[in-house]
Amino acid sequence: MKTLPFDLAAHLEGGVTTLAWCWILTRKDGLRLGFTAHDRPLTVDGVNCVPENGLEATSRTSGPGLAAGAGEVAGSLTSAALSDHDLEAGYWDEAKVDAYLVNWSDPNQTVLLHRARIGEVRRQGEAFQAELRGLSHLLNRQQGRVFSRHCLADLGDSRCRVDLSQASYSSETPISEVANDGRIGVDGLSQFAAGWFAGGRLEVLSGPQAGYRSEIAAHQLLSGRAWLTLWQAPPRLLETGVIIKVRAGCDKRYRTCLEKFDNGLNFQGFPHMPGTDFVLSYPTRNTGENDGGILVP
Repeated sequence: MKTLPFDLAAHLEGGVTTLAWCWILTRKDGLRLGFTAHDRPLTVDGVNCVPENGLEATSRTSGPGLAAGAGEVAGSLTSAALSDHDLEAGYWDEAKVDAYLVNWSDPNQTVLLHRARIGEVRRQGEAFQAELRGLSHLLNRQQGRVFSRHCLADLGDSRCRVDLSQASYSSETPISEVANDGRIGVDGLSQFAAGWFAGGRLEVLSGPQAGYRSEIAAHQLLSGRAWLTLWQAPPRLLETGVIIKVRAGCDKRYRTCLEKFDNGLNFQGFPHMPGTDFVLSYPTRNTGENDGGILVP
């Protein structure tokens, strides 16, 4: 239940209302930006909400109890506040969204109606739609320990403890060639075996797309040159000479942890856990009816 400020409640009870939606987005780096569906700027919670950024609500649903509510906002990448670079680089991933109902004739009359996080973002040209996930969706996240044959830690985190700053696990090097299909050719990685960076991460350190990150889908060696295929292509093809940083990949298997990273003691999985065949097995007996020793239940 929402408690409305007295002055806003009195305004809502009047015959004519002057209401508008405002959204305040807070990125992980602390940057706060304001947007409004009104035709002039409004100041809410100390943030200037401007209409020029073209953000508007398109839909919203809610469920009973703790069901995760959802919604969408749409906008265009035509302002400095919302750039395709920041969107593609992931700066807006999991950003906090506060939705206010505001009396635009007196912006001091506000009420916070919804809080959400930005989820999936879909783009088409300069237009985009961003999914808004209600805070109850956080309850669906994995909590506690899960028993699995594969490691549950992220490579290099506090549980894994692999030092990714070592030269054998990461490298900074310029791009030597960019293929038409988006593959990246690098001469400075010829000392690494093919597949060493598959499943790892690439980060762009220089040029107009600095800050862009993507996971590496494949790592091949052709004629002494390393070729990297990304899971997610950058907004524009990278240019030769741009400095990138690549990090080794891990497939979460115990053998990889032991042989590639010499880190078996910190493996966060259960490699000797019985598989499905063992769990579903049952006692059998030998009938002795033939030399083949057929086992029947």
